[in-house]
Amino acid sequence: MTLLLDSGALIALEKNDRAMWRRLKTALLAGRVPVSHGGIVGQVWRGGGARQALLAKALDGVDVRPLDEALGRAAGALLSRAGASDVIDAALVLLADDGDDIATSDAADLEPLAALVGRHLELLHV
Repeated sequence: MTLLLDSGALIALEKNDRAMWRRLKTALLAGRVPVSHGGIVGQVWRGGGARQALLAKALDGVDVRPLDEALGRAAGALLSRAGASDVIDAALVLLADDGDDIATSDAADLEPLAALVGRHLELLHV
């Protein structure tokens, strides 16, 4: 089981949300490196510095995958089937496997995408 992080999860870490930090540390201690992708980092990263020190620290323990052409095409195809438009959400769902957890602030957007690709995911509200 992998923990995937959307922008809401990264923002929670940046704001020092204790519950989100516990989720991250629990995954790392269990040897399960959390996953996100570069598009999500782009949604929250604003140049770093002291203001984003906690986010930078959190990202050190996250496997940030590329949002490359293959993932982009797959996300676009999923969005076409879903009648939706958020490539960032679609790409995150496509990185997940059955049984994975996604820490998210927008479960309502992710749930129909996961259903369309037949993935049973636990959407953890942050």
